[in-house]
Amino acid sequence: MKRIMLKTKLHHARVTETKIDYEGSLALDEELMQAADLRAFEKVEVYNVSNGERFSTYLIKGEMGSRKVGVYGAAAHKARAGDKLIVASYVVLDEEEIDFFMPKIMILDGDNRIVEIK
Repeated sequence: MKRIMLKTKLHHARVTETKIDYEGSLALDEELMQAADLRAFEKVEVYNVSNGERFSTYLIKGEMGSRKVGVYGAAAHKARAGDKLIVASYVVLDEEEIDFFMPKIMILDGDNRIVEIK
């Protein structure tokens, strides 16, 4: 049997910009992506803590060190600058892998800096 398990969670990522007229998705600072083991075009689930909206999208690289969290295209209707988001990615694991796997949970401050990794 396989199970879908949490791989990575960015807790309280702060939206820095939104653009409806943009062919895109969710941009994250490349530094955050590397620290969280996230890749460009990887599917993520986004939970907007500020307004309760939820959506699925994929990642694009934001400028390294910019602290950018940009919500683009149709998803921009679900967030605005300043909103707090939870960004989660998941992995499919075999039953025997689960006991040895630990998700990476990163807590961010209001400037999208990592303050804690669990």
